[in-house]
Amino acid sequence: MDQVKIGKFIAACRKQEGLTQVQLAEKLNITDRAVSKWETGKAMPDTSIMLELCDVLKINVTDLLCGEVVTMENNNKQLENNLLELAKQKEQADKRLLSLEIVVGVFCIAVLLGLTMVASFIQAEEWVRIVLILIGLVPFLILLPFLIKIEQTAGYYECAKCKHKYVPEYKNVFWSMHMGRTRYMKCPHCNQKSWQKKVVSKD
Repeated sequence: MDQVKIGKFIAACRKQEGLTQVQLAEKLNITDRAVSKWETGKAMPDTSIMLELCDVLKINVTDLLCGEVVTMENNNKQLENNLLELAKQKEQADKRLLSLEIVVGVFCIAVLLGLTMVASFIQAEEWVRIVLILIGLVPFLILLPFLIKIEQTAGYYECAKCKHKYVPEYKNVFWSMHMGRTRYMKCPHCNQKSWQKKVVSKD
């Protein structure tokens, strides 16, 4: 999707409706700065307000995502292209999230190992060493649910039995045995348990 083209289209539709950036922002309960970012191509409207924005500008979502009014002849093709683009953007976002999971995980482990080593080698009372190790555990324990949430929602798990790809429930990911990002879970499609790999794309 061409954000600059979409931004210019939003600006043109807004002006056609006789609205200023401030007036459009007020109708959507957002700031005029957000509208300005859309129109300059620096950001896209959030999906939660796309329908409301389209209603105000008297266009449809396909028009918005294409940055132009789409004719009936081109509608299906444009819709297909938009869906492919959204899938591509999701895949890229999932890759970034999974990379973030690795960075945060390595940080937590480094803190824990570092403080454990300090506790092992310093001359201090036993309770001081225990406190140091507990402090090292704090970031890990606090961030663990966050890391599992990333792994659950970013990408898909692929069943080793039927190759079905799906997003499992959080509790299934949390309680399952795992080796890295491969988890032993029941597939909702074939109801068989297997070691299921994390994949980014559904293709």
